[in-house]
Amino acid sequence: MSIKSDRWIRQMSEQHGMIEPYEAGQVRYRGEEKLISYGTSSYGYDVRCADEFKVFTNIHSATVDPKAFDEKSFVDVKGDYCIIPPNSFALARTVEYFRIPEDVLTICLGKSTYARCGIIVNVTPLEPEWEGHVTLEFSNTTTLPAKIYAGEGVAQMLFFQSDERCETTYKDRGGKYQGQTGVTLPRT
Repeated sequence: MSIKSDRWIRQMSEQHGMIEPYEAGQVRYRGEEKLISYGTSSYGYDVRCADEFKVFTNIHSATVDPKAFDEKSFVDVKGDYCIIPPNSFALARTVEYFRIPEDVLTICLGKSTYARCGIIVNVTPLEPEWEGHVTLEFSNTTTLPAKIYAGEGVAQMLFFQSDERCETTYKDRGGKYQGQTGVTLPRT
């Protein structure tokens, strides 16, 4: 298994639609405005956060139960940014839609710009033949409110190609998050 380069990411995205929309280089500016970078890097792809957020709230005093998740545990926010309360978290999604090849595992790591502010990005691996918008989990580990910017880079995807195809891909087993769009809450 080896990590894939910018050439491979570019070819898979431009010829096979692995990432849509796809940015071939690193974007750091929008006009004169400096951005948190996104696009293709040497051995990865920096994804953008869309403008749809679900911010965790305890206003209804619900119990967090992954087997019976209560949607009232979140407040919907749409905009150019999202403020995450201290010691709380929010869900968002990528701008990009992914189609992972059958012999590739994709790992997501948060960008250092956010990590150095105490904002942790978590995404579970994208398994072979998974497709959809990636749901992003942002944890604000600080005692202060934290700001997440829509349309800018938030995390980096790393692509690892196996020397053999797995017996059963995510698509083969009918994974519950296959083809997800929008910010997707826990499913059982």
